[in-house]
Amino acid sequence: MTAAIAPVTTPDLIDAKQRLRQFVHQVSAAVSQTPDEAPLLDQVATALAALVRHDDWLPAEFAQPDPERYRQYALYVDGAERFSVVSFVWGPGQRTPIHDHTVWGAIGVLRGAETSQAFAPAADGSWQAHGAPHRLEPGQVETVSPRIGDVHQVSNAFADQVSISIHVYGGNIGAVARHTFDPKGTVKPFVSGYSNTHLPNIWAGPLGR
Repeated sequence: MTAAIAPVTTPDLIDAKQRLRQFVHQVSAAVSQTPDEAPLLDQVATALAALVRHDDWLPAEFAQPDPERYRQYALYVDGAERFSVVSFVWGPGQRTPIHDHTVWGAIGVLRGAETSQAFAPAADGSWQAHGAPHRLEPGQVETVSPRIGDVHQVSNAFADQVSISIHVYGGNIGAVARHTFDPKGTVKPFVSGYSNTHLPNIWAGPLGR
């Protein structure tokens, strides 16, 4: 049985949306004004760290786990597909295959914890763990891209509770052609799609301060 989800504090629906809306504005401005990836990723990671320091804004419908596999909910997709924001919901013990992204990305833990293990190709064509796995706690952020390292495996750090992370990518990640990697060297293409069929309306009501 899937562990119970920690309650999401949403005293007012509009207030609960403000953090995500502010983050979307920040990322949109960074993408528009910063053509170089390195400073862009720094700006996005800083904004994401501020977002995931507060667990009071994610609507419950985008925080639901599945007993079989992790879920990937689209929270916002830029109209020109320059970036997307996604909540990843991990049931107890769930993990991704070894995979890439092909675009820049930043991952921040909102609830629970997750473990990330980088992989790199070996001389014989296999994929081997590269470096030690590292654990991300709430409020912590890591970045990925083909420039700095793009292949990893991510898992829920807990075997008995749900974890949630917020991801932002330099494209509409649910429609991006990507790859999974078998440790023996087999590469398979995939397009992830999203677990939800509609986006939250983050534009309802005033933006506020």
